[in-house]
Amino acid sequence: MDVRIGIAQTGQIIELELADETDRAALRKQVDQTLAEDGAVLWLTDRKGKEIGVPAARISFFELGTADPERRIGFGV
Repeated sequence: MDVRIGIAQTGQIIELELADETDRAALRKQVDQTLAEDGAVLWLTDRKGKEIGVPAARISFFELGTADPERRIGFGV
C-alpha cells in the first residue's frame, strides 16, 4: 500500500510503500489518534523495515493509496 505524507511549510512529500497486509482501517485510526494528540509523532514502518517518524504538527496531508497491488505504468487503461 502506498502512503504519501505532506510536510507543512516545506512543500516536501514523504512517500512510503507499506506491507501489502497493512490494515487500512487500523492505519487510519492510528493517524487520527496521532493527529489529535499534542506533540505526538506518527511512526510508520515501510515494507523493507525502515521506520519513519513524522511529528503530527508538521503533517499537512496524509494520503492512502489503493489497496490494489496491481500497478499501472504508462498510458495503459
